[in-house]
Amino acid sequence: MSQQKNVTTPQHGASLGNCLSIGAGIALLLILFFLISGGWFTQQPKPEWEKYWMIRPLIVVPIAGAAGGALFYFLGFLRNQGGWITALAYFLSTVGYIIILWLGTVFGLAGTWWN
Repeated sequence: MSQQKNVTTPQHGASLGNCLSIGAGIALLLILFFLISGGWFTQQPKPEWEKYWMIRPLIVVPIAGAAGGALFYFLGFLRNQGGWITALAYFLSTVGYIIILWLGTVFGLAGTWWN
C-alpha cells in the first residue's frame, strides 16, 4: 500500500474566462452609457472623424475591461491569504481595474471626443 500526498492548489472564486467576460461586460456597459449620454445618436460627427468612429471605443474599452478582469483573476492568490492581505488584494484589484479602464477609454476615444 502506498501513501498518497494531498496537494492543495489555490482555489479561485471564478475561472479566468468568467473574470474576462465580467470585466469586458462592465466596460461595454460603461462605454455604451458614455456614448449614448453624450449624444452618439443625435449628433453628426465632425467631418475629420472617420465614418464609423464609434466602433473603436466599442472594441478597445471592453478589451481594456477584460484586461482589468484578468488582473482581478491573477491577484486571486492574494485574496486567499486572509486578513489584511485580502483587503489589500481587493483594493489593488479595484484600483487597477479603474486605471486600466480609464486608459482604455482614453485610447478608445482619442482622436474623436478627446482630441
